[in-house]
Amino acid sequence: MLNRRHFLQATTAAAALAQTGTKRIAIVTDAYPRVADRFLIGYPWAGSWRKPVQVVAMYGGGEQAAARAKEHGFRVYPTVAETLRCGGAKLAVDGVVVVGGGLASCIEVFETDGRAVPVFVDGPLTQRVKAPVLAGSALPVTWRLPSIELPMGSEIEAAVMVGVGGRDFDAIEAIQCMVERRRGNETGVKAVQRIAGDAVWKADYPRELLAAALSRSDTPMGLTVTDGRTQDLMKSGELERLAKTPSAYRVEYRDGLVATVLMLDGAVKDFNFAARVKGGKVWSTQFLVTPEPEATYAACLAEKAARMFETGIAPWPVERTVLTSAVLAGSGAAVSYKAPRESQFANA
Repeated sequence: MLNRRHFLQATTAAAALAQTGTKRIAIVTDAYPRVADRFLIGYPWAGSWRKPVQVVAMYGGGEQAAARAKEHGFRVYPTVAETLRCGGAKLAVDGVVVVGGGLASCIEVFETDGRAVPVFVDGPLTQRVKAPVLAGSALPVTWRLPSIELPMGSEIEAAVMVGVGGRDFDAIEAIQCMVERRRGNETGVKAVQRIAGDAVWKADYPRELLAAALSRSDTPMGLTVTDGRTQDLMKSGELERLAKTPSAYRVEYRDGLVATVLMLDGAVKDFNFAARVKGGKVWSTQFLVTPEPEATYAACLAEKAARMFETGIAPWPVERTVLTSAVLAGSGAAVSYKAPRESQFANA
């Protein structure tokens, strides 16, 4: 219940935020998400600490959310609708962060109130929203080693991605942000074949691209762990020995491109990409996953979300994540879009 004290606190805070132009956001979640602290506390960015938005309401999150609310001065509401309306009668926030379920309830509020605000979905996305939407993984926006971007309009002949840690969605998003820059723009996926076990080693994908991707890894396992010797995982036979439960996605695009995402837990601990373009040139890079506890690579995605809340413009088409979510589910999707010409990964 919104009593006089709560009302005065809320209106005073709202007036202060209106003067500074700081965007007010709500967080809709199941369990308390780590990304919430990126917006509550802030994050390191370009050599300084950045706290660009103000969290004013939350739904879900349990005891941790209640503790954060007491510490940071926002309210936890019992329903999604009350959260987005901050206990009032109409939509009262400038943006929404959705983690887990809750997107459908947010859309209901938008439709009822006749107004929509930008939405950041932390993870896969299976439905479109009539509002600026940002979704997906932090890998497309983290630093790259080396710092490369495939030229727009590249004639890509084949691509391979190596991922780990059960983070299939992250690996699929990473390869998609690279291959979407090919000639003809993105037209969707015709079919997805999911492979597991020994069949992965027998599957049809360019071994030279797997070797190129692995060459970018800073975490080859096996002998290097025990005595520091370097090794060629492809030629030594170590790859098959180390990756005891391999899996893969063979993604056949509607324009004929075939890309392979290999999940090789036990062989490496990072995410690496390689592609061959017409003429034979091979491009390869590592998507940098910085160490815990700060995990600053995730701040790259929080920064993109903050800029969307500020400008009302999503930095890349949400169709990318709709497509990668379909691939994760093992199905094709007739999703068309044009990749952003400007590179979105971190360079600073």
